[in-house]
Amino acid sequence: MSDFQIQTSTQEPPLDAALKVIYQWNYDPEVEELRNLYHKALEAQWIAEREIDWDRPIDMEKFATTPMGTALDIEKCSYWRSLPEETQWELKRRMASFRLSNFLHGEQGALMVAAQLVNAVPHTDAKFYAATQTMDEARHVEVFAKYINKLDEVRPIAPALKIILDSTLATDDWMKKLVGMQIVVEGLALYSFREMRNLTEEPLLKDLLTYVARDESRHHAYGVQYISRCVPCLNDAQRRELEDFALEAARTLIGSRTQQTFFSALLALWSEVGIDPAELLTSVQREREQLLREDIRPGGRLGPVQGFVIPTLRRCGLLSERVAAHFHSFLRENFTSRVVGEDVQEFLRLLPDIPEDTAAWVLGQLQ
Repeated sequence: MSDFQIQTSTQEPPLDAALKVIYQWNYDPEVEELRNLYHKALEAQWIAEREIDWDRPIDMEKFATTPMGTALDIEKCSYWRSLPEETQWELKRRMASFRLSNFLHGEQGALMVAAQLVNAVPHTDAKFYAATQTMDEARHVEVFAKYINKLDEVRPIAPALKIILDSTLATDDWMKKLVGMQIVVEGLALYSFREMRNLTEEPLLKDLLTYVARDESRHHAYGVQYISRCVPCLNDAQRRELEDFALEAARTLIGSRTQQTFFSALLALWSEVGIDPAELLTSVQREREQLLREDIRPGGRLGPVQGFVIPTLRRCGLLSERVAAHFHSFLRENFTSRVVGEDVQEFLRLLPDIPEDTAAWVLGQLQ
């Protein structure tokens, strides 16, 4: 007898998602850059089972050198260095599983948003590209799940990520879906994928992230190119509403409350392997200045929001001085004025420029 079930124990209750479906009877190209991006996506399709050698075991020694993605490099603090190698490895394995699991969950959210965009966006070129992204995201879910299961186990989604995925899926405004997913969530993911890919020495993970980051560079470019076309058509109220949606998405993902939740999850992981969280945090805080001086990660100290997401919003015409002041305020609360600048004007001067062809720019940074 089949054990197939319509409802399973791993499902969540259904989410009510508003969606307006738009037919488009013009099948000729209208947005050339999106049609070109669609063609590039067709040419770049890959099959995970064929392109990646899954028979390889994870190289544990090389994986151990992979940075954990924390705001400060805790592996350089004295308390961490005093831990037995076995404890260090076990903690790195679990922290990596936590981080990669949230990449995985984010990809599932992107899969569902991309499928919505096929229905909701008004231009045929945009529908075509969203269809290729839907295929890409299914593949990303597949490969992250496979890698995590080789490494450890899939861990629960971070509450802040679930909130922004829910709000992006639930909105009936397709432009908010593009901004929430393609620019904010995909921007954070692409920055993280690129950084992990460039810094890891583990061959299987490096291969996986190379393929995924190539796809993500196009997904991000899709949002930038489409939204940049649309924003000049909006009135002031519509533009403010879109700016505020992006602001709240970023605040949800990196705000102080989110960081507390994130640290609670890390504390639980540390405790699982017998580490004293208080001692580790005390060591990190005591050596904070030295750790900051030694931080040489790509992108410097700006981080993904200030170093990538906000500059992208400016590139799209969604960073008025009004919303820039809000970004500066909450980033300053979470970081320091040395990182974000003393005032809004300095904050804006510190933002890097994002070139017009963001996909080519990102691909060029994959060493």
